[in-house]
Amino acid sequence: MNLPTKLTVLRLILSLVIIGLLCFPFYEVGLVFPTYTIGGVAVELQYIISGVVFVVASLTDFLDGYLARKNNQVTDTGKMLDAIADKALVNSVLIILAAHQFIHVIIPVVIVLRDIIVNAIKMEAAGKGKVVAAIGSGKLKTATLMVGTTLAFFYNLPFAMWNIRVDDCLLYVACILSIVSAIQYFNMNKEIIFPKKAAKK
Repeated sequence: MNLPTKLTVLRLILSLVIIGLLCFPFYEVGLVFPTYTIGGVAVELQYIISGVVFVVASLTDFLDGYLARKNNQVTDTGKMLDAIADKALVNSVLIILAAHQFIHVIIPVVIVLRDIIVNAIKMEAAGKGKVVAAIGSGKLKTATLMVGTTLAFFYNLPFAMWNIRVDDCLLYVACILSIVSAIQYFNMNKEIIFPKKAAKK
């Protein structure tokens, strides 16, 4: 297993750590995370720890791809694990944050549906020997989504002290970019999805 693949596996493990931190009923085993007040904002240590783990996991998402391309270590297994790790990290976190009322429920709904549609397009194209390359709007969506989610973990600090919802703005922008990129992926690959039948002579 090469280094990029190890980083991808690490991201999968960190995703499970975050899910455990946010979903395990620690209070039932007598463990209560302390709450601090920062700039008038009540902050639970449980979410801060989860946010730090999320940032580390997000960095591995950048590093594994960079190292794989730099060292010519791109493999089909690595690509498959990378896609699984990305969805496990981002989608699970968004669903949990929405369930905990940190973000609006429409955000994970849009992001998850978009991923299902785009992945279906990529799978259909792959089945016909075509590779669907990443596009600019998709990369920008990922960047705004990661930053917005990180801010949500950290209670939108320091912007929360001035009641400026930067986290919400970034996440809604990510939703818009998700829709735009899904439409672009469809338009770029509609001939693959719906091939034209040859005209009869």
